[in-house]
Amino acid sequence: MAADVLSIDNLHVSYGGVKAVSGLSLRVSAGQMTCIVGPNGSGKSSTLKAALNLVEHSYGTIRFFGQPLRKVRNRIGYVPQRSTIDWDFPINVFDTVLLGTYPNLRIFQRPGSEHRELAAQALARVRMTAFSDRQISDLSGGQQQRVFIARALAQQADIFLLDEPLVGIDATSEANIMGILTELCARGKTVVMVHHDLSTIERYFDHIIMVHHVLVAQGPVPQTLTADNLKQTFGANLLGLPESTE
Repeated sequence: MAADVLSIDNLHVSYGGVKAVSGLSLRVSAGQMTCIVGPNGSGKSSTLKAALNLVEHSYGTIRFFGQPLRKVRNRIGYVPQRSTIDWDFPINVFDTVLLGTYPNLRIFQRPGSEHRELAAQALARVRMTAFSDRQISDLSGGQQQRVFIARALAQQADIFLLDEPLVGIDATSEANIMGILTELCARGKTVVMVHHDLSTIERYFDHIIMVHHVLVAQGPVPQTLTADNLKQTFGANLLGLPESTE
């Protein structure tokens, strides 16, 4: 049986006294391509952010590779929602990707030639080498997202957490991103992705976590993506689901 790369037990997250996540527990095994789905405001993004200690949680035990976050942070790559990033920050594409190597540097160490090579390789994998000197604010939405995927690749992480990476991007970028993530899983890496498009779940993912403030269901996509679980997760709102901005 595969070991849990990510385990969350009894997670509770509130904003201003309003519960976003209530007693949620989940498991993710190594090598899985996992999506987290649920209606807008159901706690999907909050779950990822709480796992990374980016939002406060009142209860919950969170382990990556069986250890607390602080001990394995460099093994975790994170791609936030594009809407939460300050795209006007004056930094070019290459330097943005180079930031991905920083978690593996020693204190006061500056990136060297080997780290710059990692950044260059990551940019090549997302087909963005030609944009290395471009300011990130000058890129399209799909190009910006590919740059942040490259930053996570440069980190050489073992688990990748992505918050709605496919929202608002073109079909070419989507195909490129999903091809890279699928390849990572085939090599034993783990992907956990907040996702909004129910029509592509069976195409892209092998494991699903369905939430609506609480855990509704989790497991292999063929057994878990059922009409009953969809009804419990989304209610009657199964058509025209909004893109999440939670």
